[in-house]
Amino acid sequence: MFRRRNAATEDAPAEAAADDATAEAAAAHGAVTAGKGRPTPKRSEAERRRRQPYSAPADRKTANQQSRTRDRSARDRQMQAMKRGEAWALPRKHQGAVKALARDYVDSHRSLSEFYMFAAVPIVVLLFIPSLHNSPIVVYIVLAIAAVIVAESITASNRVKKLAKERLPGESTVGLWRYVAARNLQLRGLRMPSPRVKPGDKI
Repeated sequence: MFRRRNAATEDAPAEAAADDATAEAAAAHGAVTAGKGRPTPKRSEAERRRRQPYSAPADRKTANQQSRTRDRSARDRQMQAMKRGEAWALPRKHQGAVKALARDYVDSHRSLSEFYMFAAVPIVVLLFIPSLHNSPIVVYIVLAIAAVIVAESITASNRVKKLAKERLPGESTVGLWRYVAARNLQLRGLRMPSPRVKPGDKI
């Protein structure tokens, strides 16, 4: 018993020396992680540092100005998104896959209806000519323009309804002809949402 205890006592300094040598070697090769030199901050302190301080406006005028600036920026973002045709920014009357199909169809075709505004100006001028007050010429011109608009609107809406039944079965097409007619009457550069196809493109 005494011999074993003495042997263990004699082996202890050797093991300690070996451990110290191993630690020194590990430290020399960078295996030991050095301390940060500072305590780890609490979670509440870290969250407090991440928060940005909020300074309230000094007066009501400044607050109103900041509110108007935010509202203007939000409207500008929504307008740009609506021009691109993003669903979240579209008004209710422009929402839906059928309406998107109708816009693409109208935008991919040239029509006389979109130029009716250029014909309306000469008609208004003719109405101010006394010699033409009782002439049927102006009436005939107006009727001709109306007939072209109605014919193009009916043709385009029927084509869109047919495409909707083929590509979007089950989707409602109620009131589609009014939407197609309104889109058809607008100049291409003034249409909203902006056209995403060019005339002649296949849809």
